[in-house]
Amino acid sequence: MQPNEVKALLESRIDGCDFHIQGEGCNFQVIAVGEAFEGLSPVKRQQLVYAALNDEIASGALHAISIKTFTPAQWQTAPENAQ
Repeated sequence: MQPNEVKALLESRIDGCDFHIQGEGCNFQVIAVGEAFEGLSPVKRQQLVYAALNDEIASGALHAISIKTFTPAQWQTAPENAQ
């Protein structure tokens, strides 16, 4: 898979989030930013993203995924958002 394919899958399955994807093959780093994460624990946030990719993980199309999630307010001060 390509990063743009992973991004398209996530955008079609989780509303109101922006996704920043890096990686190649079946190993990807996902940064997700959205209101959907407001009030959720870190574990629940990751579960939301994993659930959106469950079919691809089960098929082996995606293997290793690291996930970082942020609300829009958290993203404003996140080191990953340095410009």
